[in-house]
Amino acid sequence: MILRYNLFTFIWAAVILLTTLLPSTSLPSTLSIWEILSFDSFAHAFMFCVLCFLMIVGLTKQFTYPHLHHYAIRASLVISTSFGIAIELMQHFFIYGRQGDIVDIMANTIGCLLGIVLFKWIYIW
Repeated sequence: MILRYNLFTFIWAAVILLTTLLPSTSLPSTLSIWEILSFDSFAHAFMFCVLCFLMIVGLTKQFTYPHLHHYAIRASLVISTSFGIAIELMQHFFIYGRQGDIVDIMANTIGCLLGIVLFKWIYIW
């Protein structure tokens, strides 16, 4: 039952894996002085915002695991953030041409927090 409601979450996580783990030839250049405001950081934040939002929606709709249903926001934050950290570690240690970056981890976490705000804005507030 959990797969039924989180199918889009798994598909989006696969898209994130493909886009972040494939060797990159070119990304748009940094548009500002600060690295956190670059196009790459906004892309990371957007991808993880969508991931966290989809995960919260999927976990709140499933009733197979009541603990996950009750703590959907916390679980999605922990899982999504851990997924982002794992991707950055894989980039740093295993992928040639890519490097893990603490700024990307921060952008991933900010995206997860924005996904929670988006969920609350749409479904609760």
